[in-house]
Amino acid sequence: MKGLILSGGKGTRLRPLTHTSAKQLIPIANKPILFYALENLVEAGIKDIGIIVGDTKKEIMEAVGNGKAFNCKITYIEQESPLGLAHAVLTAEDFIKEEPFTMFLGDNFIKGGITDFVKEFYREKPNALILLTEVPNPWDFGVAELKNKTVVKLVEKPKNPKSNLALVGVYIFDSHIFKASKKIKPSFRGELEITDAIQGLIDQGLKVNPHLIKGWWKDTGKLEDILEANRIVLETIENKIHGNIDNLSQITGKAIIEKGVKIKNSVIRGPVIIGENSRIINSYIGPFTSIYYDCLIVISNSPLKEGFIFLEALKLMIGDHGKVGII
Repeated sequence: MKGLILSGGKGTRLRPLTHTSAKQLIPIANKPILFYALENLVEAGIKDIGIIVGDTKKEIMEAVGNGKAFNCKITYIEQESPLGLAHAVLTAEDFIKEEPFTMFLGDNFIKGGITDFVKEFYREKPNALILLTEVPNPWDFGVAELKNKTVVKLVEKPKNPKSNLALVGVYIFDSHIFKASKKIKPSFRGELEITDAIQGLIDQGLKVNPHLIKGWWKDTGKLEDILEANRIVLETIENKIHGNIDNLSQITGKAIIEKGVKIKNSVIRGPVIIGENSRIINSYIGPFTSIYYDCLIVISNSPLKEGFIFLEALKLMIGDHGKVGII
């Protein structure tokens, strides 16, 4: 089985963050979202992975490389324009060939991985297996209708949804998906919708099975979802203190303090992660905060509680070489 990660979107909903970085490289607990998808695939035994890239191709390639760091092989596949998920599938046809493949949207975050999902595909051998989850707002998603534990209909963002089962953004297909994708026409959005292609499989009488997610999932296309994903990951960390902490500073709760970090006259309340070579001076860092690499945070001539208000209000996640100061 091969893997296919879609990383070609522009991330307009996340601007201004995505003015300077690909949305798939925004960090969750100091690790780019895309890296979690790669790790999920490799953990499930999928090590030949294609990544669909677009305008942010250079950034993605610099971050991921050839895949050696993830114990996999990476092939980059350029998509001319973000013309829909089914279009991305067709763009990758030469890479996939006749093999089954797992398609993973690069900005999706799944706690618990996809190993059970992949095992089910091998065990049941459907033509497609789609990952679903119950949501309170199904009209914002592609929605699946089930009958006798099989998928009978898919509708993209229905006005009157007949179920609350949303497509999560992870799919496994066999080669029938290519023919189905070639038969569909662009939607009103001008895109080739994967829901239409999967419906084509159903209409042909092919087997499309559902798999309800057991863990936690987020489509990190909005800032509040990124912050929630950050919170979820930080809840799972264990203490790792590698930086330098002076005698005037205090750390409570779980914290990852990476190499080269210097903390002076500050209070750190976990769960918190502070990236390599960052400096925290005269500051209060509140819980569920991620500070990236090479950042400087200085709060001078102010009570520590003001630093607390500032950092908590932002739910701080600072980028490369970031600097924050309150004078």
